[in-house]
Amino acid sequence: MSDESEATGRLVRESGKLSALTMVSRVLGLIRDRTRGALMGTGVLADAFTVAFSVPNLFRRLFAEGSMSVAFIPTVKAYLSEGDREKTEEFLSSMFTALSLAVCAVVAAGVAASPLLVGLFDSEPVETTVLMRMMFPFLALVSIAAFFQGILNAYGSFTPSGFAPILFNLSFIFVPMMLGGLAANPARAMAVGVVVGGTLQALCQLPYVLRFGARFGLVSPRRAFSNPGVRRVLSLIAPTILGMAAYEVNGLVSTSLATRAGTGAATALSFSLRLQELVLGVFVVSVGTVLLPELSGLAAEGDWKRYRERLTRALDAIALITVPIAVLAILERFDIVSLLFRTRAFGDDSVAQTAGAFFYHMLGLTFIGANRILAPAFYARGDTRTPAWSGIVAVGVNVAAAFALQPVMGGAGIALALSIASAVNTGALIVMMVRMGVDGLGAALGAVALYVLKLLAYSAVAAAPVLLLRQPLAEAFGGSRSNLVAYGVPFALSALAFGAVGVALLAATKDRAAGFLVSSVTGRSKRRSN
Repeated sequence: MSDESEATGRLVRESGKLSALTMVSRVLGLIRDRTRGALMGTGVLADAFTVAFSVPNLFRRLFAEGSMSVAFIPTVKAYLSEGDREKTEEFLSSMFTALSLAVCAVVAAGVAASPLLVGLFDSEPVETTVLMRMMFPFLALVSIAAFFQGILNAYGSFTPSGFAPILFNLSFIFVPMMLGGLAANPARAMAVGVVVGGTLQALCQLPYVLRFGARFGLVSPRRAFSNPGVRRVLSLIAPTILGMAAYEVNGLVSTSLATRAGTGAATALSFSLRLQELVLGVFVVSVGTVLLPELSGLAAEGDWKRYRERLTRALDAIALITVPIAVLAILERFDIVSLLFRTRAFGDDSVAQTAGAFFYHMLGLTFIGANRILAPAFYARGDTRTPAWSGIVAVGVNVAAAFALQPVMGGAGIALALSIASAVNTGALIVMMVRMGVDGLGAALGAVALYVLKLLAYSAVAAAPVLLLRQPLAEAFGGSRSNLVAYGVPFALSALAFGAVGVALLAATKDRAAGFLVSSVTGRSKRRSN
């Protein structure tokens, strides 16, 4: 087996380990949202919680996900490769100080400005303000957790960070139950769960960070911001923050429009996005997390042939996962939403709202998955500007489409706008990637596009038995009072039929991407090389 195949196989296996933990986290996330739906449905209190959490969550993506993945990890790896322990500790202390100062300032400003921020939305103002102030400290906690995750990922350790979201979701589920009637309402109990979960996310990773020998503390602000490593992180992250800020502001605009589309629209969109993120979190984000350090090393070595092959194989794998799942999810959207969320409070109207948004969100699943792989490919080359500008263009498309579609389609129009913008972002990233000048990259990306069309054709064939089974399954199981029987059994049987036809088509055509993915996960390719 070639070094490239072995390295790519290792990428897939490491992604698989992280995916297993992420799967647990995402399933708990669904239980979390089911609990939320059971307590509040898609009513006024639910909308207040959705709006209140959206603002600190916006800043979480800017300070945590953006800085740690794009700029911090490659910089830490550079310090570790030098082998100078003193310089590394100085950088980590400076970065920890700079991050702490920034997030604490934002938290203080956010708590003070919550009444003004709430005025941007059409939700119950008093309750939304209280909830927002309760949850803003979550930003500081999760940013520190992301700092720890960046250190661990730079050391090549991904498993501890996979446990952190699990603890967050467990806290979100059980803290409201433990509080019971002590909180004024279920939304405030969940807000306490958010803060406790953020604390656990940070604390659970700290022992592993210390075990690797990483040491850091607080230093003076002047010393922190004058550190060369911190300056490098800031220079890399500045355009990314711009792009992400535009994207997150777009999210706020979408939420604001949703609150004006009627009661429950904003919450239905959040539930729909949760289902979409289940797939992205389990399969796509895990691949992207492991791929970034791999591509960073190849870019530093100037090994563009392996860079191209690693990237295109990752894109093939993402297409193989997202295209069939998107088609099946669109076909089975009502059963999926009913199975996961239907309760007395989450009735027919809530199911219809969420399933309608889910249909349009899933249209963009493959594009969003591709973006999660394409962006790290630029970051690995030290290019944060290109994805930022592409994201800004996509945001403009999203806002324009949301304003145009929301009056006509309600919350579903906002979901469709996101899918349209994701497609635009993918197209822009591919065009700019081809212009990078990597030999053979344009042809390789063209092959990926053809592979997506092939998977769409296979999925269309696999959809036939699902459509034929729909009425008989509904008649056989639809009368049950149990969600698991009424919706779970038909969905499981439909998914089994869809998967059987799809796997048969892949096997009959000896699909290379599917074969490689299976051999990488099972480790057979590695054993053959011994």
